[in-house]
Amino acid sequence: MADDVDRCALPGPSRASGPHDPHGALVTARPVRPWPDGDEALDDVAVEEPLEIRVEGRPLAVTLRTPGHDLDLAAGFLFTEGVVDGADDLQALAHVATDRGGNVVDALLAGGVAAHREAVERAARDLYATSACGICGKASIDRVRLKAPPLPRRHAPDPALLVSLPDRLRAAQPGFQRTGGLHAAGLFTFDGDLEVAREDIGRHDAVDKALGWGLRAGRVPVDDRILVVSSRAGFEIVQKARMAGVPAVAACGAASSLAVDLARESGVALYGFVGPRRCVRYA
Repeated sequence: MADDVDRCALPGPSRASGPHDPHGALVTARPVRPWPDGDEALDDVAVEEPLEIRVEGRPLAVTLRTPGHDLDLAAGFLFTEGVVDGADDLQALAHVATDRGGNVVDALLAGGVAAHREAVERAARDLYATSACGICGKASIDRVRLKAPPLPRRHAPDPALLVSLPDRLRAAQPGFQRTGGLHAAGLFTFDGDLEVAREDIGRHDAVDKALGWGLRAGRVPVDDRILVVSSRAGFEIVQKARMAGVPAVAACGAASSLAVDLARESGVALYGFVGPRRCVRYA
């Protein structure tokens, strides 16, 4: 890692990630003209910028994300993609000073994580992420089976409680309220208390930010929380939840076939169309 890196201690999460305000960076303004009538005016839009994640100076992935909580995002990404097994594997995480500002985060692995370096080198050859699709061409069911055996059966969340959680998550989404263009992920207790919520242009980045917060707080595996997402439940959402040990995932939208298949064989309780008075249990 470069000498000009502002190192941060682990595992404690920071209130802000690097030079970005964790809240103010969510939103910017652009001129718009309403139709059929209306004058040009400024309107709030969600911020989308690339973040490069490096491991010991080696580029690993680029994700299009909303700035803020970048260290949580990087930690969650490295954890849910199997590069590290826990906070003890990370010696430091920090923004790197480059000509692109603070849009690079570098991770320094602990001395005993040599086995992961081969995986980092392999992944660096073909990893690319966007706000639309998550990891493209890398994640697979076989890989998740290898890294994370099925969860033990646990108590399922109360459906009457479950259907109230999206509204509670919405109340913690200031960026969405201003733009309508940000996804959210939140970790709730089985009593319905919101522990952490994160917003991002990418649904998988919001999940990585929430789970990365847990990693840096020493709260993984996250085996006693419900992951609630404001989006549909695609494969990458269930994959990340499974890698973190999350026993239940609740999505405001539908689930995909791969997500359902992975949840069923992994022991993850998966719910879709979660909203007032109804939900669908897929697994």
